[in-house]
Amino acid sequence: MGVMRFQILPAETLNDWPEVHRAYITGFDRHVFPTQIEVEGNLIICQRPHSDSGKLHVAFPVEQYGRPVLNTTSLRERDEPYLLPLELARGKIAELRDQSSAWEIIHMEIPASFRQAEHQAFQLLARALSLQDDQEQCCRLACQALTAACHASDLLMKSYTDQRMAVCHRAPSNPPAPLGCALPWGEMNDNAQQMFCSTFQAAAIPIEWKRVEPVEGRYDWEVIDQLVDCCTDHRQLPRGGPLIDLGAGGLPNWLQQWEHDILNMQSFVCDWVETAVSRYQGRIRLWEVSAYGNTGGALALSEEHRLGLVARTLETASRNDDDAQLFIRVDQPWGDYQARGQHRLSPFQFVDAVIRSNLGLAGVNLEINVGYFPQGTLSRDMLSFSRLIDYWSTLGIQLHVTLAFPSSSTDDPLANRDLEVATPVWRKPCSEDVQAEWIETYVPLLMAKPAVTGVYWTHLSDVFPHRFPHAGLVRPDGTPKPAYEALRKQVNFGHG
Repeated sequence: MGVMRFQILPAETLNDWPEVHRAYITGFDRHVFPTQIEVEGNLIICQRPHSDSGKLHVAFPVEQYGRPVLNTTSLRERDEPYLLPLELARGKIAELRDQSSAWEIIHMEIPASFRQAEHQAFQLLARALSLQDDQEQCCRLACQALTAACHASDLLMKSYTDQRMAVCHRAPSNPPAPLGCALPWGEMNDNAQQMFCSTFQAAAIPIEWKRVEPVEGRYDWEVIDQLVDCCTDHRQLPRGGPLIDLGAGGLPNWLQQWEHDILNMQSFVCDWVETAVSRYQGRIRLWEVSAYGNTGGALALSEEHRLGLVARTLETASRNDDDAQLFIRVDQPWGDYQARGQHRLSPFQFVDAVIRSNLGLAGVNLEINVGYFPQGTLSRDMLSFSRLIDYWSTLGIQLHVTLAFPSSSTDDPLANRDLEVATPVWRKPCSEDVQAEWIETYVPLLMAKPAVTGVYWTHLSDVFPHRFPHAGLVRPDGTPKPAYEALRKQVNFGHG
């Protein structure tokens, strides 16, 4: 059993900091160790199965920046506790220097404002390091260094985004990623349809098994046919699926009788995939074959069984339409969920195993749901998003990103009752304006990343039943939120 201890001053910080219990430690390969967190006084005690060096990741309060997930540098175990703010400041500044140096090597222009802010952060860190005998003063200066480092990070990432977009505009052969959104299961009125078609270049069509075949052998294709026709009429790029939802409640209820008979279950699953792909062959060329195979929750399927089902469904889809581009979706792509110790494979390892099976996987859809619990992710800054995309791009396949962010923390009667908004979500309290500001901050960055070939919003409207509370771009009364206009601006900006 490995144990690492971190001290936090003032101790009152722990009084209103529930995110500390979601902290975890990663190894040199980014693998998340199962991590148990205990708080004793002003000490945070992290226990894990191994005693190797590691980085602590925790959502930490930073003035003006909310509670972004920050990480330390790689630390060894020792009897004396580490000062948490000091180690987080050291980790953030090291990350900034590493990234800015990497971009300098490829001749990216590093703005003077970043260098000034980074220098200020380093000076504050140096002062904190020199005052470790006065722990309260050391922690205070380290927190100031974190604020300065987060400001420097924003300056660097905004400069990167602007420079990447400028390159995209100069090179028509390398445009920004198209912007898409998931269509609702139901008939949209003329106003909603016009809003969708005038804004988005791509559409995620919810060809979901439990909706199309709620009773074994009885298919209802009417809604899907209408949505496919709508995309065809408006020349939008359709992406069908996910055909197989391996998350909790994602499969038809009638399939439960086969949950302990994996061979028969595979037969039913493959028959459904073959039916759906064959029906829309030539009309849908982009398929999201499965979703949530990495986290699971459907029936009693083990990680091994889920991986096998993902492979079989890809094989079936490829066999029935060899011209189709096949994707799978993973959620929580930073791998936070591994801290609970219930999963052996990281999300990256899960997808890598599928790629190595040589089944024709064209890409992966990274689902990032900020501010939701338990199936969401904590807030992170733009640099963390950028480094995540760079890491996943090493797989050499296309990346899609599907985003969700709430506009309110109140109850949402049409949302999944197992999900709630975990406040604070970002830098400011939850509101429609903050949702729009988040979109204006993160969506341009993702559209500018070379490996990203599609950025999607989780759902259009809160009028229809949906998964994530208050994540829609349209209010329940049918009027657009500020987030809708924010996304419209990104389409215009991204495509000149």
